[in-house]
Amino acid sequence: MTMTAAIRKQQINFNKLQKRVRRNVGRAIQEFNMIEDGDRVMVCLSGGKDSFALLDILRNLQARAPVAFELVAVNLDQKQPGFPEQVLPDYLRSIGVPFHIIEQDTYSVVKRVIPEGKTTCGLCSRLRRGVLYAFAAEQGMTKIALGHHRDDILETLFLNLFYGGKLKAMPPKLLSDDGQHVVIRPLAYCKEHDLTTYAAARQFPIIPCNLCGSQSNLQRQAIKGMLRQWEKQFPGRVESIFAALQNVAPSHLADTALFDFARLGARNSGVAPEWLPGSGCDEVEEGDEDALPLVMTNLPPAEVRVPLPKMRQV
Repeated sequence: MTMTAAIRKQQINFNKLQKRVRRNVGRAIQEFNMIEDGDRVMVCLSGGKDSFALLDILRNLQARAPVAFELVAVNLDQKQPGFPEQVLPDYLRSIGVPFHIIEQDTYSVVKRVIPEGKTTCGLCSRLRRGVLYAFAAEQGMTKIALGHHRDDILETLFLNLFYGGKLKAMPPKLLSDDGQHVVIRPLAYCKEHDLTTYAAARQFPIIPCNLCGSQSNLQRQAIKGMLRQWEKQFPGRVESIFAALQNVAPSHLADTALFDFARLGARNSGVAPEWLPGSGCDEVEEGDEDALPLVMTNLPPAEVRVPLPKMRQV
């Protein structure tokens, strides 16, 4: 194959990939009504492949969208040692995207609070979320776009299942607990492999995360390896699991808060009698170890107070 033919084939493959990724993003936006006319969308840019791809694809769709919306890139500079602080501003200026850089030393907080050898992701993500939510409210952003993809959603499902005792994943669209922020994940239908290939082809200036990305003891990495092995050994299994998240049958699970089993086929008021003597107490008899609840250990504090951030903006 000649050099010209090889380049042409490479371009054809990229065009197919680009169309597939755009189609998946467009489908997610439409099905979950993620972006509406007049929205100010804050695109959280970490410097990783996923957030770069998210911004790139949203910009492309913005030019063709049937509604008008604004995109603003926001990066949280967590003051990690050696962080190349000019990479993102230089890139964003080169493509003409409005942006803000929030300077907040969450790195020092995480390193101070989390013992050496323990995973930092829980506390780090909470601190990031708090700073970004505050900024979004201050700037009047109507949507907060994150770069989580299909594989992130599946990994979260199994993390909650294996370690949290919950049948819970990462929703494509989420209302914050205080009801003030709408979080969207337009990459929800995109495979990580596609995004990795896309980022490489687009030659984004990737910035590695030295805080959490280098941790070898993350349970998420183990889940990622499990899913990768399943996909290799049983092609189509991962797609089937993701499809299950969109095909839930509450009546075939066992959550009494989600489905009214008590009234199902009941011949009385649907209020179940207390069949077991002392059923209202919390005692666990000897030999009933299986009745003990799940206990999550080594979790970071729920709240850590940090000073207000400094900001660089354009």
